[in-house]
Amino acid sequence: MRPLLLGLMLAGFCHSAFADEISSAYTDLDIGKDCATVAAAAEGDGQWANFVCPGYRGFPVLLYDDDARQSAFYGFPPPGDMAPVWESFAAFNSVGAKIEWRVETKGDTAIPFAAIHRRLVSDPEDPEKKIEVLVVSRVAQLTDGKSCVVGLVVASGNPTANDMARKLADEQARDFACGADERVQVSGEVPLPEFTRQEELEQ
Repeated sequence: MRPLLLGLMLAGFCHSAFADEISSAYTDLDIGKDCATVAAAAEGDGQWANFVCPGYRGFPVLLYDDDARQSAFYGFPPPGDMAPVWESFAAFNSVGAKIEWRVETKGDTAIPFAAIHRRLVSDPEDPEKKIEVLVVSRVAQLTDGKSCVVGLVVASGNPTANDMARKLADEQARDFACGADERVQVSGEVPLPEFTRQEELEQ
C-alpha cells in the first residue's frame, strides 16, 4: 500500500507544480503623464478626446473621454477601422489611477485575461458625492480584439468588493462573449449607478 500511496502523492505534487496559476499585477494610469492623445475635439466640437495608455507588459489601455464620462478598452483593439464599443455610466465619471490585472501563468507565459478598474461615479442624488464601482473587463488578446465589461461591483460600503471582483473576473472573463452575454451586476447598501453599452442604446 505504501508504494501506491507514495505514487499518488507524487502524481498530485507534479500536477500542482504544473497547474496554471492566476495572480494579480498592478499598473498605474496617469492620463496627463503617461497617455498619448490620438484624437481630440476641434473648437466648437464639444469636449472629447481619445487616449492610448500603457498597460500590462505591452497590453495597451484605450481611454475615451466624452462630456466628463469615460469608456475604457483593455488590450489590443479590433483590426481595421472597427472602433471599440462605448461603455460607461450615465452620470459623470472618471477612471481610477491604478488597474489590477488578473494574469494567468502557464509555464513561462503570463497572459492578462481581465482588468479590474475602480471608477468614481457622481451620485445622481448628490453630485458632490462619488460612488465607487469596480469595473471588471475582459482583456482583448492580439488574436481577437475583444474587450468589454464583464461585471460591475459597487465598492462603496462593500468591504469585500475587491475579492468579489477578482472572483467574478476569474470565473467569467475568459469565456465572456461581448455583446451577447449579460454582465454581472453586484450592488449592496449603495445602489449601482446606471451603466450603458452603446449597442444597447441603439436598440
